[in-house]
Amino acid sequence: MLTGKQKRYLRSEAHHLNPIFQVGKGGVNDNMVKQIAEALEARELLKVSILQNCDEDKDTVAELLVKGTKAELVQVIGNMIVLYKQSKENKQIKLP
Repeated sequence: MLTGKQKRYLRSEAHHLNPIFQVGKGGVNDNMVKQIAEALEARELLKVSILQNCDEDKDTVAELLVKGTKAELVQVIGNMIVLYKQSKENKQIKLP
């Protein structure tokens, strides 16, 4: 689990990132979860945008992504979800 201090740090790191994935009408599917997991391994920290036409609510989407990718939820803000997962091979982020 991340501490409050670590989450604050990750939020500041994620601030300037652009969302790489969008969750839309189809909601969260296995293929998307797999792609996000791979992107997390490469980047450790990423944003997922939830589109207006998404049928599920943002907290449900966040929960499904966290479970599927085994990542940490840093924050849900507006229609944006910030996820973090420490990379096995490619550690870039040093947590406080």
